[in-house]
Amino acid sequence: MHHDHLSIFTALSVVVAVFCGWTALNLFDRVRAHSRTTGRVWLAAAALTMGGGVWSMHFIAMLGFDPGSPISYEIGLTLLSFLLAVAGTGAAFFFASRPGVGRTGVMLAGVMMGLSVCAMHYVGMAALRTTGSLGYNPSLVLFSAIIAIVASTIALFAARLERSALWRAGAATVLGLAVVGMHYTGMAALEMTMVAGDPVTPGAPPVVLAITVAAFSLFILFVALGAALIDQRNSLMATIDAGGVGYWELALPSRDLWVSERARRIIDIDAGPFTQADFARRLLPHDQALREAALERALAGDEPYDVEVQLLDTGRWIQLRGRLLRSSAGRPYKLAGVVTDITDRRQAFIDLETAERRQRLLINELNHRVKNTLATIQSIATLTARRTPDVPSFQRVFEARLIALSNTHNLLTANGWERADLRSMLEQEFRPFAPEQVRLNGPEILLQSSETLALGLVVHELATNAAKYGALSTASGCVDVRWRQGDNDLLTIEWEETGGPEAREPVQTGFGSRLIRKSLEGMLNGSAQIDYRRRGLHATLRFTRKPADDQTLSLNNDAL
Repeated sequence: MHHDHLSIFTALSVVVAVFCGWTALNLFDRVRAHSRTTGRVWLAAAALTMGGGVWSMHFIAMLGFDPGSPISYEIGLTLLSFLLAVAGTGAAFFFASRPGVGRTGVMLAGVMMGLSVCAMHYVGMAALRTTGSLGYNPSLVLFSAIIAIVASTIALFAARLERSALWRAGAATVLGLAVVGMHYTGMAALEMTMVAGDPVTPGAPPVVLAITVAAFSLFILFVALGAALIDQRNSLMATIDAGGVGYWELALPSRDLWVSERARRIIDIDAGPFTQADFARRLLPHDQALREAALERALAGDEPYDVEVQLLDTGRWIQLRGRLLRSSAGRPYKLAGVVTDITDRRQAFIDLETAERRQRLLINELNHRVKNTLATIQSIATLTARRTPDVPSFQRVFEARLIALSNTHNLLTANGWERADLRSMLEQEFRPFAPEQVRLNGPEILLQSSETLALGLVVHELATNAAKYGALSTASGCVDVRWRQGDNDLLTIEWEETGGPEAREPVQTGFGSRLIRKSLEGMLNGSAQIDYRRRGLHATLRFTRKPADDQTLSLNNDAL
């Protein structure tokens, strides 16, 4: 006869069994998540946790066992039961964690684990010393073994599945209850025969043994669980680091700041203490206020923490994102988040913005130039028609002026419509004439587009007049063009013809003269002085050059 109390020890044994099941399954995940060498360390921890937890549960539950006489435990068999539990669960975890293992392998591992738990129980019972002999009901012993095998197999299958923490808690609960169920089934199989006068063999007192076992096992469980949590955190940090993202935490309410190694590299800070004040000093003044406002809103729970700031020393842009974490009671205990280097992204936005601004500028400039060119052509056509007696004459003169305008456009197109060399523009206009009839002398001057268009028309009119009536109408004539740029960007161009017919001032001002004068005055805000000398025509063209942003082309009928 014996009596087995369902007391506080029963509840405590269930708690220990469930807790060790949870910890062992958590450690089993560490085995599969690490390399072969590191995985073996976690495998040993899982075996020690599971085997030691089941062993501890057994002796805690035995505190509720009262056979009606004093009891003690033989130390050697007690230690053997511990080794059987650890070795069996370790072997089961090893076979179940191998890559490519199938269902059959997991089931065999479950059988191995269940039998080791049974062996631990019955060897531990063999270590029991009391006034009586122990026997067992074979059917209940078999049933206890079946419970242990089925529970172990289910737990191993559950551990191999990638599920939520709730799933793992359920699997640990099932495993813990099954182990406890196996224990009490085994205790139900116990048949004790009391022997009168049989002395109790000296051994470890049950209370001392149970307390020692429980303390040792709980220590193993807490250390194993803590190691698993630390490893899980390190794995998370490694994953975040692999993504090029730094991690940070702001403890509350102390506001102590902790940053990961990647975050330190992104912010460019050395190892050692690093406070919020230190970080604020690394930002531009405007960004300091921006970050502080975003931080206060996040700490108040109004919105997530999300701000982009620029580092003062390196000029890099970083993005800080975080979230307020609260306890189960609703009290905020830390603000955690990530820091990312977004310099490339910001630069891409700046480049895109610049490209869009340039595109708008080019479109506006194109519209402006097209309108001005059409206005110029309209003015040339209208005033050429007024000065020509018939259509053939109009066609000849109008076509020549359009070709001159086209040549100037070609010269500007070759330079991206930004600027053109004054000498190149003159050489293009004098190309039909003999080289010895033209002399060009002056420094390199890069004309803006509006200056090139205006001067192109003026030079064409002067060259056409020289070819028809002046120095270029004879083989001995020569045109000497000199230019210089003085103070305040005043450009002066001297046009002097020699060796040709005597220049005579026209009775009536023609379109060419008006075009020359109005081009300088209306388009460039300059002046044109033309002298008809006996030796040849002499023209002085002056205008003050303006910055590129102020260059405009304005030519219409009123100007001409």
